[in-house]
Amino acid sequence: MNDRTLKVPQGLTADSQTQSFLKLKGLSVIESCTLTVNKQGSMYLEDHLVLVVNRGNYRIRYGEQQFTVRPGQMVLLHKAIAVQYEKFGDPDDLLLEYMMFFLKDDLLSDYMKTANLSALRPSSHAPVSIIPVTERLKKYVESLKPYFNEPERIEGELVRLKLLELLFDVADADSDFLCQILQLRRRSDTSISAVMEENWMNPVSINDLAYLSGRSVSSFKREFQTMYNSPPSQWLRERRLEKAKELLAKSSMSVTDVCFTTGFENVAHFSKTFKKRFGFPPSSIRQQSV
Repeated sequence: MNDRTLKVPQGLTADSQTQSFLKLKGLSVIESCTLTVNKQGSMYLEDHLVLVVNRGNYRIRYGEQQFTVRPGQMVLLHKAIAVQYEKFGDPDDLLLEYMMFFLKDDLLSDYMKTANLSALRPSSHAPVSIIPVTERLKKYVESLKPYFNEPERIEGELVRLKLLELLFDVADADSDFLCQILQLRRRSDTSISAVMEENWMNPVSINDLAYLSGRSVSSFKREFQTMYNSPPSQWLRERRLEKAKELLAKSSMSVTDVCFTTGFENVAHFSKTFKKRFGFPPSSIRQQSV
């Protein structure tokens, strides 16, 4: 990925012409977007995501999975994954209209307590699937639209209640969706080495990696240290720096592109860390290859 991967919802910015947001505790949690221009890119999910498409198509790819969410459909994606997307409008009028709902773990906990699901575990694994938007959910989405006309006047507690309402509605819409919601709280145990190999070039945190492996942060760190004889943060930094050095020497990518491609999020920090590790700045390799 040469372009910077946008971390969402943290990196979302409002465009009064096409996008608007409702916020909870200062962070965008519901995005409403209407576009007539095809767009593609990549984003890293900091929170769980429910995507509801009203018009147009939204194509998603992560790992070996690919989905196209069409009008009147929705999908639930768990946090801590890098997603490549392509979104394009309806063939007739080029209009693309969708809403994104970002769900934090504490909101899921509130929902499970309210719905008396705290002790419930998914009876079977429910894979990611696209499901139709029910009439109840359509009315729910319509009920949100007036809020986007004056988002600064909408209280955070009301936004939280609307997100809880969403969870009740999607759980009622499809039994597999309820299983997927239950699975969000804790991933099944996964090989740490597999998680690392799949995600080390993404802008992941140690907490994210622990979640993806199905372990607590302390258990993840302890098992990682035993396996690699190194803390995960040190292993990540070293792996990324070695890959960055290789890309700078063997490709025409700029220092900025290499920085973001290898999971770093700040060019100045990347350059400083690179120089500390190798004794020379990344720009010197690029200059030598010109």
